[in-house]
Amino acid sequence: MKGKAMGKHFSPWILCWISLYIGLRSVCGDVSYSIAEEMKRGSVIGNIARDLGIGVSTLSSRKPRIDPERNIKRHCNVNLSTGDLIVSDRIDRESLCSKKATCVLKEELVLENPLELHRISIHVNDVNDNSPQFSENLISFEITESVAKGAKFLLTEAYDADIGSNTVQRYVLENNDHFTINVDTDVSGRRHCELVLVKELDREKESELNLILTALDGGSPQRSGTATIHVTVLDANDNAPVFTKAVYQATVPENAPLNTVVIRVSASDADDGPNGDVTYNFDHISDEQGSLFFLDAKSGEITVTGLIDHEAEASIELRIRAKDGPGLASYCTVIIEVTDVNDNPPIINLKSLSTSIPENVSPGTEVGIINVQDRDSDNNKQVRCFIQQSVPFKLVPSIKNYYSLVTTGQLDRELVSDYNITITATDEGSPPLSSSKTVHLSVADINDNPPVFEEQSYSAYVTENNKPGSSLCSVTARDPDWRQNGTVVYSLLPAEVNGAQVSSYLSVNGDTGVIHAVRSFDYEQWRSFKVQVMARDNGSPPLSSNVSVSVFISDVNDNSPQILYPTPEGNSFMTELVPKAAHGGSLVSKVIAVDADSGQNAWMSYHIVKSTEPGLFTIGLHSGEIRTQRDISESDSMKQNLIVAVKDNGQPSLSATCSMYLLISDNLAEVPELKDISYEDKNSKLTSYLIIALVCVSTFFLTFIIIILGVRFCRRRKPRMLFDGAVAIPSAYLPPNYADVDGTGTLRSTYNYDAYLTTGSRTSDFKFVSSYNDNTLPADQTLRKSPSDFADPFDDLDASVEVGSGILSKYSL
Repeated sequence: MKGKAMGKHFSPWILCWISLYIGLRSVCGDVSYSIAEEMKRGSVIGNIARDLGIGVSTLSSRKPRIDPERNIKRHCNVNLSTGDLIVSDRIDRESLCSKKATCVLKEELVLENPLELHRISIHVNDVNDNSPQFSENLISFEITESVAKGAKFLLTEAYDADIGSNTVQRYVLENNDHFTINVDTDVSGRRHCELVLVKELDREKESELNLILTALDGGSPQRSGTATIHVTVLDANDNAPVFTKAVYQATVPENAPLNTVVIRVSASDADDGPNGDVTYNFDHISDEQGSLFFLDAKSGEITVTGLIDHEAEASIELRIRAKDGPGLASYCTVIIEVTDVNDNPPIINLKSLSTSIPENVSPGTEVGIINVQDRDSDNNKQVRCFIQQSVPFKLVPSIKNYYSLVTTGQLDRELVSDYNITITATDEGSPPLSSSKTVHLSVADINDNPPVFEEQSYSAYVTENNKPGSSLCSVTARDPDWRQNGTVVYSLLPAEVNGAQVSSYLSVNGDTGVIHAVRSFDYEQWRSFKVQVMARDNGSPPLSSNVSVSVFISDVNDNSPQILYPTPEGNSFMTELVPKAAHGGSLVSKVIAVDADSGQNAWMSYHIVKSTEPGLFTIGLHSGEIRTQRDISESDSMKQNLIVAVKDNGQPSLSATCSMYLLISDNLAEVPELKDISYEDKNSKLTSYLIIALVCVSTFFLTFIIIILGVRFCRRRKPRMLFDGAVAIPSAYLPPNYADVDGTGTLRSTYNYDAYLTTGSRTSDFKFVSSYNDNTLPADQTLRKSPSDFADPFDDLDASVEVGSGILSKYSL
C-alpha cells in the first residue's frame, strides 16, 4: 500500500515539473494579484503580458500556458489577443484553502522560445458566499422533566466555510417559555452554543417542543442557517457520554499507507441500556479532511483513507462527538501531527547576483546571495550547499538558509572572461535529495594592460622629393583589454629634427598607425632621423607605450653634374695652349665636375659632343682627361673649340656642358694679340692709359714665359713632356656641400693648381700646368656608356671663337 501511495504521489507530471525547474534557463520574479472568489468565467484578473513586459504581438508565438502547482486543476488562462489573465474555472476559496486565514492560488506561466517560467500568486479573498450550516437539520433532545432550571445542553455548532467576519457571529433562538441560548467562546476562539433551561419542563403539559435555532454570519449581505431543535420530555437519562481525554494527540507520517490506524477515541456513559450506548462521528469536518480520515462509529478508531502531505498541513485537528441513545453528547479534540519524510529536494533561489564583476576586485568580495529552501522539516530540511568546479569562488554561509557567493582569488578577464558556476544543494535526509543551479558571471574589464607594439622598432624608407601626405610605414600596437580600454590611439611624441618640430616632418593617423610625410624630404640635406610614436589606450587612466621609428631617405637623381673646370662663368672663357709637336695621347687638359647626388646617381661620364677638328682630341669616359688622339699636323687649325657634355648615371640621366678653348702654338709669339679679343668679347671701357699699362705688363710676362719655354725645350727631347700633368682647381672652387663624405662622391682631394704666368690683360689669365696625378675612377668600377647614348644639345653652338692677334689663354681661378 505504501508503494502505491508513493507512486501516486510522484506522478509523471510532478517528475516533469522537477526536470523543468532544473533545466530552466531564465526564471523571472513572482507576479501577484488579488481577486475575490467566485468570479465569473472569463473575468479579467490582470494583464499578465503588460505586467511581465511581454509584447502582445509576440505572445501567441511564445505559446503561453498556465500550469498549476501541485498538479491541481487549472483555474486561469491567458487571452492571447489581449494578454489578459482570465478566470477559466470556478475559484472557490473554501475548497482551496478551507479555514486558512490567507488563501493563495499559485499558478505558473510557461513561455517558449525562449523558455521562461513566471510564478503567479493569486490571493483569493473571501466573499460571503456560504451560509451557516448545522451538521444536523434536526437536533433532537430527550430531556427528563426532572431537569432543574439552569440546565445546559450543548448544541452542535453551525459551520460557515467563510472566514473572518463572514463566518458565524451569533445565534438566535425563537421566543419560547422554557429555553434560551448561551454562547461561550473558549481560549481557542471557538464559539460554543448551549441550550439553557430557564423554566422547568412539565411532560404532562407539553411532551415535545420544536424550537428554531438560527445561526447568523457577519457578511454583507448577511447569511443565515437554521436548525430545528426537537425536545422530547422524558423521565430519565441524566448522564451524557464522557471521553477519557478532552484532547487526543496522535502522530502519523506523511505518505502513510491507506487504512493505517491513527488513534482510537473512547467515551463512556454511566447510564444503562440504550441511554448508555455511545456512537462516534466527526463534528464539522472539511471535505479535504473527510477524504483523509475515517472514523468508525462504534469503535472510535480513526484510519487513513487519503494521501497525507506534511508540507500541506503539518497538524490536523479533528472534532469528535460521542452521543448516547437518548441524544446526550460530549465532544473531544483529536490533534494529529503529520511527521515529515524526505520527499522534497532543496530549491535554490538566486536572490541577487552581480552579473558583471570588475577583474580587479579583491578576494572575498561578495558577488551574489543564494537562498536555499527545503519544504521538509528537521534534518530533512538541513541543506548543505557547495560549488563543485575549480573556480575562484566559494559559498559562505550567512543568516539562516542564505549563502554569500564570494571571490577567492584574483580575476583576470584576459585569461577567463566568463564563469558558469554550478551550485549544488543536498539535504540531510535519508536518502538525501539534491538539486543544482548554474549561474553565469562575466568579468568586467579594467584598463590594466598598456598597448604593446608588434615590433621593438620600426624602419621607414622614403625616396627624396616625395609628395607631402604620402605614407611611409605603419605601426601596430595591440591591447588585450576590452572596448575603450583596448582602443589604441597613436601620436607622435614632441621632439626636434634638425631644429624643427617633428610634426613639421611627419604625422601619424591616430586610428590606423599609418605614418605620413608632411613635407618633401631632401637627401642632400639629411639622410635619416628618428622619431618616437606613442600608442595610448582610451582607458581611465590611460596607459601608453612608445616605439622608435627610424626614417631613412634614399637618393634620387635630382642634381645635374656641376662643372668646376673649366669654369662656366659667362664673363670669361678658358683657353689651353697645345704645342704643335704634341704627339697622339698627350694630355691637353681635364674637365672636372661634381654631382651632389650619391651612388650611381653621381657616377659621371664625359663626352665630346662637338669639336672643331673631329678625331683630333679625345676625352676619358670616366676621368674627363682631354688628350690628343693623333699627332698634330700643320693643317690643323690653331683655334680648337671643344664642347664637352658631362652626364650622370641616374634614371633619368642629367647632364651639363662646357666649352674648352685650345690654341695650337709652340710659343706666345704666334698667339694673336689679346687686346682684340679682349675688346671684342668684353666691350671694355677702360681708358687708354690703362690699356697701355696692361700691354706693357703683358709684354713683360710674355717675354718671361718665352724664356722659360726655351729653357725647357732645350732640356727635353719631346715637347709633350710639358703636358704630362692635368689641370687641378684650387679648393676655393669647391662648394661646401660637395665634400666626399661616403667615398661615393665625385670630387677627389688630390688636385693641385699652380699659376705660372698672368698676362697684362684686365680680364684674361694664362697658366701652365706643372703636374697631374691620375686619380680618376677606374673604368671597370663605373657604368660604361658610349658617347652615342647621349643626345647632342649643342648643334646650334659656334664651333670656334674668333680671336685676334696677341690674345693669351685665360683661366679664371
